[in-house]
Amino acid sequence: MNTDKIPQNALQDFKVSVKLKIATLWASFMFLYAYVDYFHLYMPGSIKDILAGKVFVFDISYIFLLIAMILVTIPTLMIFLSIALPAKINRLTNIIVAAVLIPYMLFNLAGEAWLHMYFAAVVEVVLLCLIICSAWKWPHIEA
Repeated sequence: MNTDKIPQNALQDFKVSVKLKIATLWASFMFLYAYVDYFHLYMPGSIKDILAGKVFVFDISYIFLLIAMILVTIPTLMIFLSIALPAKINRLTNIIVAAVLIPYMLFNLAGEAWLHMYFAAVVEVVLLCLIICSAWKWPHIEA
């Protein structure tokens, strides 16, 4: 490497693996996913509805809570799986899971949605699209 042309205060930039990029996209997605639900508690009437056993039009039951937990567990596990799975399975899993979650994120806007929810949905969908693009462009081994 020719160091004559490199400025004295230049910063070194490391190439980050596709696995790490995708895992951090999933982590960013999960922060938004959790905080939208958290901030929903501040909306007028939310606590009253929860105490009455309702979320949106759904009754709060052990089945509702199990389904909600499964829907949170899937992207949570994707953080780990994006690092742990072998490349071929990893690529396919990320594309499928992110693609399936996009309509679900948009479904969450049904009913009364405030501006913060629309903002988060847009960012969540962008993050999921970045996951799909990153997985789609997964580097191949040069023969």
